[in-house]
Amino acid sequence: MTDEPQRVDAARTTLLNEDWAAVVAGLILIAAVLLGVIPSGLVP
Repeated sequence: MTDEPQRVDAARTTLLNEDWAAVVAGLILIAAVLLGVIPSGLVP
């Protein structure tokens, strides 16, 4: 049972990292569209 809090903390850290990775990826895509790197026809 001593491993349980560590697993929960590790899961929370992993989720936080995945969330921030998704935010960064989204911002990069938005910036690419605004800068014209990705043509607007490809964006729905």
